[in-house]
Amino acid sequence: MSEEDAPERLTPELLLHAYSLGLFPMAEHRDDPEIFWVDPRRRGIIPLDGFHISRSLARRIRRGDYRVTVNADFAGVMAACAERKETWINAEIRRLYESLHRMGRAHSLEIWIDGILAGGVYGVTLGAAYFGESMFSRRTDASKIALAYLVDRLRLAGFRLFDTQFLTAHLASLGGVEIKRAEYQRRLRDAVQHSADFTAPPLPASPQEVVQRNTQTS
Repeated sequence: MSEEDAPERLTPELLLHAYSLGLFPMAEHRDDPEIFWVDPRRRGIIPLDGFHISRSLARRIRRGDYRVTVNADFAGVMAACAERKETWINAEIRRLYESLHRMGRAHSLEIWIDGILAGGVYGVTLGAAYFGESMFSRRTDASKIALAYLVDRLRLAGFRLFDTQFLTAHLASLGGVEIKRAEYQRRLRDAVQHSADFTAPPLPASPQEVVQRNTQTS
């Protein structure tokens, strides 16, 4: 991992340029005003044709006792992701990504249970690359449901790269893998040369559609 101090005041445009080079920003913790660039030697991704839905997750998705929205509460998703005791999301990062959201370059997907924001994920889009930034879960499996709907949307919209930055055990259980920096750069160059529209696909008519499509491609 290489780290370099970022300028005092980043702009959304500079942030997008950094993503195009394979960099992303982090802070040491929520109260640290400084931001540094990260360029992992091994990058986490979820192959869009390799998302894994276990039998238990498939059953949970099919229950359908939740509501899915897109870009309905971007700020709420970011705030929930930053609620952890230790987080790299500081005030400056929230400012930047909310600006990207207003520009149509950052998007969220929300899971609602009993009328409450129960889980979600947000990330940045550039060409046909989706850079997943963070996700959260306040109810069992809510983040897994969000990822299943997200992967389904990315595939339908024509995305070619789903970057998760790092690989966690949680992501690995869902089909996430690690690739070397050079391979990531190759995939990134290809993805940003194509176009995809995160907002284009309609929400699935039924949870069964999401399960079937992910099962057919995994």
